[in-house]
Amino acid sequence: MIAHADECRAHRPPVGDSVIDRVRDIAAAELRPLVGRIDEDGVYPLAILRSLGKAGAFAQHHEGRGESRPVDLGLAIRAMSVVAQECLSTAFCTWCQDAFGWYLQNTENAALRSKLQDGAASGAVLGGTGLSNPMKALSGIEALRLRARRVAGGFRVDGVLPWVSNIEDGHYFGVCFAADNDEGRWVAALARLGAEGVSGRQATKFIALDATATRAVTFDDAFISDDDILADPLAPFAARIRPGFILLQTGMAAGLIRDSAALMRALPERTRETNAHLPIGPNEIEDRLGALEETILALAATPHDDSRDFLEKVLRARLEGSRLSLDASQALMLHAGARAYISGSAYSRRLRESYFIAIVTPATKHLLKDLAAGAAG
Repeated sequence: MIAHADECRAHRPPVGDSVIDRVRDIAAAELRPLVGRIDEDGVYPLAILRSLGKAGAFAQHHEGRGESRPVDLGLAIRAMSVVAQECLSTAFCTWCQDAFGWYLQNTENAALRSKLQDGAASGAVLGGTGLSNPMKALSGIEALRLRARRVAGGFRVDGVLPWVSNIEDGHYFGVCFAADNDEGRWVAALARLGAEGVSGRQATKFIALDATATRAVTFDDAFISDDDILADPLAPFAARIRPGFILLQTGMAAGLIRDSAALMRALPERTRETNAHLPIGPNEIEDRLGALEETILALAATPHDDSRDFLEKVLRARLEGSRLSLDASQALMLHAGARAYISGSAYSRRLRESYFIAIVTPATKHLLKDLAAGAAG
């Protein structure tokens, strides 16, 4: 059920302590004890997401709902990074929720914002992204997977999206379809898992992030109402959301990198003495992370800068987040040694998680392709 306005208001975070402090408390007290079950048993962290929503973790990039500026993308990224220090599965679900909210923040459909934005910001209404396929399609990497025909009051949609995350029955997610077989007219909208004609199944078994409620979603003559249209046409909307969509992902990288360095420092003293001979250690990782975070927060201050130079800087920051995640997690494995090779270790989990950062849309090869094309993709 869609949360009523009173329910959403009840979920708004308390005034006083900073959102970062509240998220840190949840990460330590609620999330940390569950990380093993999330990673090994694929337990979707629904209760944690609800708690994060109540704490304000999803609200900071929604106008009028955060703690400081009207839209504070940087604070949303910082909150996500705190979650990622404990668990990348939960941080990825946080990014999915943040991206869902970013669609609502940027749509010109005022009625849709009124219906869902309070719930998205508070975590009372949960959602996923669903725009991996159109992001790739806009860069010429794959074909658009959904087709629709115009009917009274909306569209009838057919096709399959193989990867949509953070969605259980009743959750919303973004979609994009070619209308009336016109490849020049792409429309963005919100769909809802479990609605008539919209069904999902677990996509596959992953080596990490198996707890992210990732589904293959089939549209079988599914009705998408005009009331749920995010943008028609897609292109101006995609250009508006793209920098923020990508920058938000850097919160996942920052948290994983920071924890990798912390885990190196927490190793026994004798081990650390030997590790001093390794080529990469926590000092270098932390120095590179500090420079990256400074860049990210500067970019996040102007997420609607529509210049090509700005977008290139965003892509490069996202790419550096992937590269540094891989460097940090690999260094951690070498620093931890044999203890990292034990099943269930935090060290090997961070390595598996780091590869996800490098392949989630936009993946490393996608970023490099767009940068080679002058960020025009």
